[in-house]
Amino acid sequence: MALDRRGFMKFVAGGTAGIMATPLPWKLLDDVSIWTQNWPWIPRNIDGASEFVPTVSKLCPSSVGIKVRTVAGRPVRVIGDPDHPLSLGGVSAIAAAEVQMLYSPSRMKRPLRRAADGAYVAITWDEALAILEEQLSAVKGSGDKLAALSGDENGSINEVLSGLLAKAGSTNFFLMPGEAQPAARAWELMGGQGQPGYDFENSDYVLGIGANILESWGPAIRHRHFFAQTHPHGEEPTARYVFAGPVQNNTAAGADQWLPIKPGTEAIFALGLAHLLVKNGAVANVADFGAFKAYVADFTPAKVASLTGVDPKTLTKVAKELATAKRPLVVTGSEFDQGAGAASAMAGFAVNLLLNSGSIKALPVAGNAVADAMPRGQMLKQDFIAYLSRINAGKAAAPQVLIINEANPAYALPQADDMAKVMEKIPFKVSFSTFLDETAMMCDLVLPVPMGIERQDDVNTPYGCGQVTYCIGQQVIEPLVDARPAGDVLLSTAAKLGMDMGHRSFESVLKAKSGAVGASFKKVSGGTAYVSDATLPLNGMYLRPDVLKQAVDTKSPAEPFAIAPVHKLNIGTSTTATPPFNTKTIRRWELQGDVFYVMMNAATASKLGVKQHDTVTLTNKDGAITARVNIFEGVISDTVAILLGFGHTAFDQFSKGKGENVMHLLTAGFEPVTGLSVWNRAGVNIAKA
Repeated sequence: MALDRRGFMKFVAGGTAGIMATPLPWKLLDDVSIWTQNWPWIPRNIDGASEFVPTVSKLCPSSVGIKVRTVAGRPVRVIGDPDHPLSLGGVSAIAAAEVQMLYSPSRMKRPLRRAADGAYVAITWDEALAILEEQLSAVKGSGDKLAALSGDENGSINEVLSGLLAKAGSTNFFLMPGEAQPAARAWELMGGQGQPGYDFENSDYVLGIGANILESWGPAIRHRHFFAQTHPHGEEPTARYVFAGPVQNNTAAGADQWLPIKPGTEAIFALGLAHLLVKNGAVANVADFGAFKAYVADFTPAKVASLTGVDPKTLTKVAKELATAKRPLVVTGSEFDQGAGAASAMAGFAVNLLLNSGSIKALPVAGNAVADAMPRGQMLKQDFIAYLSRINAGKAAAPQVLIINEANPAYALPQADDMAKVMEKIPFKVSFSTFLDETAMMCDLVLPVPMGIERQDDVNTPYGCGQVTYCIGQQVIEPLVDARPAGDVLLSTAAKLGMDMGHRSFESVLKAKSGAVGASFKKVSGGTAYVSDATLPLNGMYLRPDVLKQAVDTKSPAEPFAIAPVHKLNIGTSTTATPPFNTKTIRRWELQGDVFYVMMNAATASKLGVKQHDTVTLTNKDGAITARVNIFEGVISDTVAILLGFGHTAFDQFSKGKGENVMHLLTAGFEPVTGLSVWNRAGVNIAKA
């Protein structure tokens, strides 16, 4: 039957009206609604009192001060703590996900031991402690047959670990590599006392040379606060922030100016600034100023431009801006927070001494709380990569037992596969870990530790602070899994083996540490951070051109393209991987499915004959990775930018098998004079796949 448009519309309307007139569909919808509300996995609102508990994030490398909102005692949300000196109201992408990470599918839920067939077997804590005691008893008093590695850069757990090793007769305690070690070595070589401090809060001109100060360098969330204060919305900035580095990373994107320079050339750039400052009359009150003046005379704008890629006029302009600022601050570091030697830190300190602005301080370091523990300065001298290299070369014996505390060296070290092979030579490895990461998967015994908000722990003046800062993270909730704090486990084990460390619990260590710092344990354990403006004199410092002459590397990588690793906190760290709730923050041109992207500018892409989304292979003598191309003008020419945090072979479905690990392409070398391991100047060949 033929129907006109009007009639057809009337038919549909009438049919619809008839259906809606019957009560049956509404009854069915009501039944379905009730049924689906009873599904067990649907989140439920919690009834009860709401409270905000102040603590500090031990997951985030920025040591963010946070407040955990609890409802009826259950954590539901993390926000920044405006009263905490390490956050001042801000929060990082990792800390914000900390409550959700309590329920991560990759969490360690109980102790595990490796069986003869290589499989893991769940065991009780009594069984696990018996195994640990047996292994430690076998190496007690046997010298360096016991070693330990810690991923906690500034906590008192390091005193427990190094004190335990000392009782066993070993000095093989190490921290995971970071920015603090090369800076401490540079500071010591230049005659500095205590720990270098950076006065971001009072600076009117901040120059980051490689240091990703607004994303991942030091207490970055604190730095963001001072940046925001000096950059009010809709008003003229009251301070100028400039970033020099190979990639327009998050710091460069937020800064007032980005200066593209080649990867690993931070020291050369800083010495170019020193040349211009000295040429215009800057003087440092140090004994070797004359020798330093003669040394930097060679770092002319033209030479620095040829080595770093910076425009000579731009370099001259920045030097003039620094000289005319009231309180300038120069901060050097690695673009990805590791792998730099002492030379770049020394060059940065030298520029600050020439500026004489008072923005660099010497912060006092508190004494130890644990008897026989390694002093903080010595901890920072220990080089784990050099240790593994000596073992690999047959110049040092592998330890019988390696204790690993919240660290993932099998994933996070350069030449990751080679480093993992060296670790396989160690007969017994025990990992204290929250998550089943790559390193835990290599160990013979895996002991679950509570997450930061499930335990009491401390943070002591993270590198990058401008003040002495000590805080204790409160335990917000009892552990949701069968986990125990590493400090308590190690102290009780040591006591059973007759190695008295002066403490029976980790809380006792924290009380003693509070006293050593000068803080009230009652206040800091209640969430109030201790802050002191105490400083040490900067008298007797040197610029050390004799060291810089040998340590500054002016050679380019042998391969035609340079690698610039990029660190973004939302992608996670080696010990967290990508938090499940952060997957939506990863952009489609960073990761699509399991395939990740590398970044290069159009000129580099044209030279290679590739276009957006093409697949390329990156190779050098250490490894190979495959990725797709994202053309991005925020990368200096002849450089490929590669995000850290991908390529996991462990953790969960949100991280495992996603992209590839850039550490496979980074080669560790050794800096002349200091002997520090360095891996921030790698090259690569690139071919279209």
